[in-house]
Amino acid sequence: MDNGEIESQDEELPSRTGRQYRPVVAHDRAVLEMSSLESASSSRLPDREISLKKIKVNVQGNMDLNAKEDPTHGGPNGPQRESKLELFGFDSLVNILGLKSMSGEQIPAPTSPRDGEDISITLGHPKPTALKLGTLMGVFVPCLQNIMGIIYYIRFSWIVGMAGILQSLLLVSFCGLCTFLTGISLSAIATNGAMKGGGPYYLIGRALGPEVGVSIGLCFFLGNAVAGSLYVLGAVETFLDAVPSAGIFQGSTTSVNTTSGVVEQIQNPSLHDLQVYGIVVTILLVFIVFGGVKMINRVAPLFLIPVLFSVFCIFIGVFLAKKDDPSPGITGLSLTTFKDNLGSDYQLTNSAGVPDTNGTVYWNFNALVGLFFPAVTGIMAGSNRSASLKDTQRSIPVGTLAASLTTSALYLISVLLFGALATREKLLKDRLLTATVAWPLPAIIYVGIILSTLGAALQSLTGAPRLLAAIANDDILPVLNYFKVADGSEPYVATLFTAFICIGCVVLGNLDLISPTITMFFLLCYAGVNLSSFLLDLLDAPSWRPRWKFHHWSLSLLGASLCIVIMFLISWSFTVVSLALVSLIYYYVSLKGKAGDWGDGFKSAYFQLALRSLRSLGASQVHPKNWYPIPLIFCRPWGKLPENVPCHPKLADFANCMKKKGRGMSIFVSILDGDYHECAEDAKTACRQLSTYIDYKRCEGVAEIVVAPNMSVGFRGIVQTMGLGNLKPNIVVMRYPEIWRRENLIQIPAIFVGIINDCIVANKAVVIVKGLDEWPNEYQRQYGTIDLYWIVRDGGLMLLLSQLLLTKESFESCKIQVFCIAEEDADAENLKADVKKFLYDLRMQAEVIVITMKSWESHVEGNTQQDDSVEAYTAAQQRIAAYLQEMKDKAQREGTPLMADGKPVVVNEQQVEKFLYTCLKLNSTILRYSRMAAVVLVSLPPPPVSHPPYFYMEYMDLLVENVPRLLMVRGYRRDVVTLFT
Repeated sequence: MDNGEIESQDEELPSRTGRQYRPVVAHDRAVLEMSSLESASSSRLPDREISLKKIKVNVQGNMDLNAKEDPTHGGPNGPQRESKLELFGFDSLVNILGLKSMSGEQIPAPTSPRDGEDISITLGHPKPTALKLGTLMGVFVPCLQNIMGIIYYIRFSWIVGMAGILQSLLLVSFCGLCTFLTGISLSAIATNGAMKGGGPYYLIGRALGPEVGVSIGLCFFLGNAVAGSLYVLGAVETFLDAVPSAGIFQGSTTSVNTTSGVVEQIQNPSLHDLQVYGIVVTILLVFIVFGGVKMINRVAPLFLIPVLFSVFCIFIGVFLAKKDDPSPGITGLSLTTFKDNLGSDYQLTNSAGVPDTNGTVYWNFNALVGLFFPAVTGIMAGSNRSASLKDTQRSIPVGTLAASLTTSALYLISVLLFGALATREKLLKDRLLTATVAWPLPAIIYVGIILSTLGAALQSLTGAPRLLAAIANDDILPVLNYFKVADGSEPYVATLFTAFICIGCVVLGNLDLISPTITMFFLLCYAGVNLSSFLLDLLDAPSWRPRWKFHHWSLSLLGASLCIVIMFLISWSFTVVSLALVSLIYYYVSLKGKAGDWGDGFKSAYFQLALRSLRSLGASQVHPKNWYPIPLIFCRPWGKLPENVPCHPKLADFANCMKKKGRGMSIFVSILDGDYHECAEDAKTACRQLSTYIDYKRCEGVAEIVVAPNMSVGFRGIVQTMGLGNLKPNIVVMRYPEIWRRENLIQIPAIFVGIINDCIVANKAVVIVKGLDEWPNEYQRQYGTIDLYWIVRDGGLMLLLSQLLLTKESFESCKIQVFCIAEEDADAENLKADVKKFLYDLRMQAEVIVITMKSWESHVEGNTQQDDSVEAYTAAQQRIAAYLQEMKDKAQREGTPLMADGKPVVVNEQQVEKFLYTCLKLNSTILRYSRMAAVVLVSLPPPPVSHPPYFYMEYMDLLVENVPRLLMVRGYRRDVVTLFT
């Protein structure tokens, strides 16, 4: 090759797929042709062609750039190597091959897998060598084992007798459709990325957020724990029915009236026997769980063999059955029996489900839904084993849906067969009809039931603690820290807690009371899975790319709706209690839980909602009725703050006062002087500190740090670009630089005036706070008045700010006074009446006071006017005269016109004196009328054109002199209040 070769240290490396590893060559599209970055050498090459350095790949997969090392160019890791891929950087190559950016950890050495091998993205850990399971043994068999359980053996024929064939078909289809749609939603979510421990909790939490995930996850844990007691009771009840002599206590007897009028006595196991044997079996299972999961996983497939064989024996027995053979009431497959059993026959039963005319339990279709639904659960078994699957993306959807369809078909066929096999009386009183008709011996069914239920109970007692440990390991709820486990460790504490719950349910000893409880918890989990798929499918974020393509948001919504409907059909009281429990856990997690960002669907929904809202707002001006203040809080201090203090502590308190009931957004901005490339990390650190400060002050806002050569350039960029559309900030808030003369900060006047002028050009309102150190927080109640010195038209911004202040607890006891400045010969009474009418139409309560100020002409004519602040006035005149004389001397020396801060200025000394007097007189008026005011608002005069910034600061100092708490407000070219409804 012209540009060199890429060699391998071992050219005979075998490939698992039989193909040789194809090296990267120079003409590949991934290789960018470029010249060397060393100007000293490249400038001497006429054709600018530099050979590609050889890249060696060793047996371990480590890449070595075999470039000529220059000892003069060293780095922290040794001499720098030259490469034609130098433009991309070595780290970029590692990101591509090792997918380091997805792992979240630094990988010490990049790997270069051969063709046919997988690239591990498991956080840099080596690929496990354990045997991986396929679709059949990894998903289909566990799901089938969990779905096919105790309900089918000892309750299904009873359900057919109670509901009839038609309603039983409807019942199976209804419940099967719910789980099938949930399986579709589960397939979509499970194939959208790698899964960790936690099963459905992990899926729901990452889709709907940690609060919803923990709430539903804990309920799913309770469902699994209670399901363990269901399986234990089923096994014990089957054992006692098969071996009545094993009972310790005397069983109960129930009389059943048959159609022939004969009263038949049916023996039922004692409740105390169920409790004693159930507790013993649960303890034995817990000891097995403590023995380790490997043994359980090795034995678990053996539990399925009796189940499949027993089902085969049941079907053989059904087809071989004849009239009254093997038991009275058996008719064999008869069309007459089929017709007799078409309709329902709901009746009273005792607590054990045995028909009794004096019973206390009345069954209907809704109650049967709650009883039967656990027979279709178990579709999550495959997702719980995702770490042990060869191909998660294929095995979970295929295995889960195949198991759901297989069991649903089995149930539908069994409804038809049982309905045609025996009379209704036999179906209702013989709860183990499956064992009665089984071929060749009923004992096969008893053994199958016991082994299958014990296996399912073992799976529940194994999976539930791991689910609780997965929730605890996410570190959302501190109260669950006791159940945390290290990677690879057994959750012993969670297992004991699960066993405690299971034993508590076993003590109840009633299978029919436990079953609806499990149903509610599982339905909540299924609804969460469906809602997760619905939200992700509807939002269709770029990251939503499931490999399972047969899904739609409407199917997920239908599945979630079916779950909710089934919950209310079973029991509205149980549903309300379950939803209240979830809501309580959600509220607790919101209060006590640690915040976490899992990239859930709600964040995507908020983002899309924000985009749509922003587009709907458009770029046109917002109507005054819909106007909200969006303050840009300028945090850059006029001096120095203590270390690690991002801005003035009272700025957020003031920002909250500009919002009604806390609604609105504030943008906190600070400027970092320097070069962006050098200060980028410092800016990120400062932004985090500022965000922490905003959260601490409970202010709704965002933090932004801008790096710029200086403050003026930075602010000019901020005021032009900050915000989007109509969500751009409309008010600039900053602190008045009270320290500029005391600290001799001579550069502040130019920056301060420049910021105000930039706001005027950008059409932004300005609020300057003087006395920020004394600004009250939310707990410091203020009394007195809020005084407004309304001098110029500002669109009503000053009036609106005063009303917003009244909505805060700090100022709610204050009253508003509006001072209108009028000339001495003006019609003060007419002005007062007009302002009162205007405030009345604006729905604002305020007292109007009209005061007069002598005009400048009157001051010139009547020079005998004496003022209490004449000393400050004289001092300002002297400082301005000295500054002006300094400018003139400098201009004379340099032979240039008058310059201030690098800009030409024109000074009208008479106008300067007029401005000084105006500010001084306004200050005297404020001190005279508003000395006891809680806060004073006054119109901010714009910087005069062609006046030095130093002069403007002298004007402002005179205006704010001795006023403890003052807001200088300048509106912009639009109204923010309206008279109309």
